[in-house]
Amino acid sequence: MKKTFIGICLFLSLSVNLTAAIRLPNIIGSHMVLQQKSTVKIWGWAAPAEKVIIKTSWDNKTYEATTSNGAKWVSNIQTPTAGGPYQITISASNIIVLEDVLIGEVWVCGGQSNMEWSGDQSLKETLDEAPNATNTSIHFFYVAKSTSDFPQDNLEGKWMVCSPEEMKHFSAIGYFFGKNLNQTLHYPIGLINSNWGGTPAETWTPEYVINNVAIIKKGADSLTAADEWPHITSKAYNAMIFPLTNYSIAGVIWYQGESNTNTHFAYEKLFTGMIDAWRHHWNQNFPFYFVQIAPFTYGNKNVGALLREAQTKAANHNGTGMVVITDLIPDTTNIHPTRKIEVAKRLSDLTLNKTYGYTTIPCQSPIYQSHTIDKDKISIQFNNADNGLMAKGDIITSFEIASEDKIFLPAQAKIIGNTIVVSNKNIKNPVAVRFAFNNTAMPNLFNKEGLPVNLFRTDNWEVNTAPIK
Repeated sequence: MKKTFIGICLFLSLSVNLTAAIRLPNIIGSHMVLQQKSTVKIWGWAAPAEKVIIKTSWDNKTYEATTSNGAKWVSNIQTPTAGGPYQITISASNIIVLEDVLIGEVWVCGGQSNMEWSGDQSLKETLDEAPNATNTSIHFFYVAKSTSDFPQDNLEGKWMVCSPEEMKHFSAIGYFFGKNLNQTLHYPIGLINSNWGGTPAETWTPEYVINNVAIIKKGADSLTAADEWPHITSKAYNAMIFPLTNYSIAGVIWYQGESNTNTHFAYEKLFTGMIDAWRHHWNQNFPFYFVQIAPFTYGNKNVGALLREAQTKAANHNGTGMVVITDLIPDTTNIHPTRKIEVAKRLSDLTLNKTYGYTTIPCQSPIYQSHTIDKDKISIQFNNADNGLMAKGDIITSFEIASEDKIFLPAQAKIIGNTIVVSNKNIKNPVAVRFAFNNTAMPNLFNKEGLPVNLFRTDNWEVNTAPIK
């Protein structure tokens, strides 16, 4: 009987020790990259009232945290300038040692399939790069696909060092973006891959954002279910974004919108609302750079153009930037354009210019600024075309003009410095001009730095979105 009692006590003692053991979220682990020159959080779970000691090898400084009655603890630690590898030791009733911790720049790579696409989809650019992809200064965290009805504390994933094998499974745009930053900045780069092919932006957005704005709610209510991805409000956000919001980052790159073309009318408010909500929950006003969706043969007329127009408006939101890729599309019947290296370069050029101060790097496409009408001609002025415009070809494509009858006809266009003059001999009194305003337009007009002119229209008339027969 005495032996039995001793055995029970030993079992209970072990159970208490196991229960009290420090646990960490998966985003906190060996090989992680912490944001440099920041106050970052290290957090986890342990027994209530337990004291947790964190020691960082870069300065041999010790931090303390006390576990709450909800079994949670958090400590704010200071990170130095970029470098490593370092070690972090976390002690209480047990000891956890985190190895190969780098200090650098951390970026989240979000969106749908064009951000997700990798060697797993036999992407040639990734497979060609893979043999040369060993880089101990780039680390990956791939968030496993998951959904939840409520915001979660943890998610599935693990930090990995960039290697030929790991790179093949990671976002191609994310990898090439990170490689470009690493080569220019010479900082370690941490890339967090949280994306899901086919997903509308609603599922990446907290529910309160959608329910509080009527036009966003209207768009969300019109989404249809799919077998391959979630479409319900906030489901992916709760499981794949919220658990990251304690983790300090430099910013977000995003490539999404194809699944919102039929709800284009709500996308500007939805997208900017999502960005603001992410920043709020991260408690960081980080930059948010995104790719305008590519030309594609959608089933309804002009919905792609209307979504690109909504993205253009969203690019006026504070701390955002958009890259235009209408010239990087080998096939408008493929919703997954294969030229990811060039897309990543435009994102990294934008990031280097706007976030890291490399202001001589060209990074912004010409954007419509204003226009004037003189008899039968319309003159159009652009931002981001200070050095002039150029056409790749003898005839400038994709311009249309209309008179008050609202019937658009192809326009002849002429470059005069950084201005375009358009006309059509059959329209004597034009009142409106559109450029590249359809689903599949791949115009040939660029600024002298080689960046394509963005679509635009000067009218606010109803746009035909009927099904294509």
